[in-house]
Amino acid sequence: MSTGYLEILRARHALRLLTGTLVGRLPNATAAIALVLFVRAEGGTYSLAGGLAAVYGVANAVGQPVLGRLVDLYGQPRVQLPAAVLAALSMTLFAFCGTDPLPLAYAAVAASGLFTPPLEGGLRALWPSVLRREEQVHTAYAMDAIAQEVMFTVGPLLVTLCVSVWDERAALLVLNLLGVLGALSVVISPPSRAWRSAPREAHWLGALRAPGLLALLGAFLFVGIALGSITVASVSYADGHGGDAVYGWMMAGLGLGALVGGTVYGARQWAGVPERRLRVLVALLAVCYLPLTAVPGAPAMVALSVLSGVFLAPCIACAFIIVDRHAPSGTVTEAFSWLVTTFTVGASVGTGVAGPVVQAGGTVWGFAVPGAAGAVSLLVLLATGRVLAAPARGGVVAASSENDPNRAVEPRFSSGDRA
Repeated sequence: MSTGYLEILRARHALRLLTGTLVGRLPNATAAIALVLFVRAEGGTYSLAGGLAAVYGVANAVGQPVLGRLVDLYGQPRVQLPAAVLAALSMTLFAFCGTDPLPLAYAAVAASGLFTPPLEGGLRALWPSVLRREEQVHTAYAMDAIAQEVMFTVGPLLVTLCVSVWDERAALLVLNLLGVLGALSVVISPPSRAWRSAPREAHWLGALRAPGLLALLGAFLFVGIALGSITVASVSYADGHGGDAVYGWMMAGLGLGALVGGTVYGARQWAGVPERRLRVLVALLAVCYLPLTAVPGAPAMVALSVLSGVFLAPCIACAFIIVDRHAPSGTVTEAFSWLVTTFTVGASVGTGVAGPVVQAGGTVWGFAVPGAAGAVSLLVLLATGRVLAAPARGGVVAASSENDPNRAVEPRFSSGDRA
């Protein structure tokens, strides 16, 4: 199983790009918890901390596709590094000024979220030029999804470590410094400096003019809602079954399931087109959410949390392939950034929806939300099947189809256009 992953990591520049991207994304992955801890240390309320975290999240959702389009237009080094520096400086201003005056605090946090560099989309744009072979790129997408789960698990631990060693302000400063260093490591690498987007048609909609991409984003909005709602329902469950420790185990179980599922998924080649495979994966994701509504004892609930996460990383990895197939020529970084934004917005919506549902109907109904959201995501994919079955025109035809043993040609693999 590990052979494919080791082959990728041995490829020149691959390990550096993956590590640099993960380190560069640490400020974004830890922003919510770091902001809450800092505001509370400054004497602020949880409402203020939540408000600042929400502003950061909204600004980040807006900034990712905008910066992604700029990367496609002007290249990675000219956008990624200045954006990382501006984001870090904005958070540094907030760290030293604190929450007073309040307008400055909100402005600084918003600027930090807005200028967060689209390293995630940038890495996926680089994989074809680094790995060359199509099947390796697909495995790299799966490895990328797995690495995200690791980052979102390790990130909060780094925040608490910095707080225990220094303080909350130092945590903000150290993590943002690491973010700049990670971005720097990526943009000075030969693949990043050499990468150029394919020629593009001038259009104000950019990547969003592709119907297939819009269909995928619509489906993944509900996948994000499912994931966001689970966190709220899990808090409600933990309140009656052991408190924060149980909540932590449930979230760890969700991440473990995604790690296992993503590892198995990326370790083999899959027959058939990815659009059809994504429908199966989303259906399985929705089904695996349903047992959570049984709300058994804590040990069994943790096991069910592992099960609920098994198909998350495979869904994300498969979506990466579909984005690459449907993104109009010259818009691949922007397209990947739109997927990040949609997923983030969906998770925020899920958090907002699950709260009132739990308040009105209890924990069981809270856990019904992710299953319902997964079902709606599947319905979107089924309803837009014809659109998804027609990849964007204008892309380079792949040398071989995705995991097709007969090696039939298939459109929209981007190794030829280096994006």
